Amino acid sequence: MVVLKPEPRYVRTLLARYASARIALAEKAEPAWQRELADVTYTLCVVTGTRSITDAIAAADDILAAARQPEEHPQSSGAADTVLAA
Repeated sequence: MVVLKPEPRYVRTLLARYASARIALAEKAEPAWQRELADVTYTLCVVTGTRSITDAIAAADDILAAARQPEEHPQSSGAADTVLAA
């Protein structure tokens, strides 16, 4: 089974959309913002493989944190890393 990792940039965009919709709804309950919040909530859950927005946000945070970490590369044999002094 292949597990696809979502692109961190896409996850960041979804989190921004979620925050914008929550803020807009807090200011004024409009149907367009309610639909946007429902849509982005669903999308965040699907992308992160979770069933609740709380879990989706936590998973999205983990995805973004992992993207900030440098990838670990296997140790080389050392032959190419040796610097010869003249």
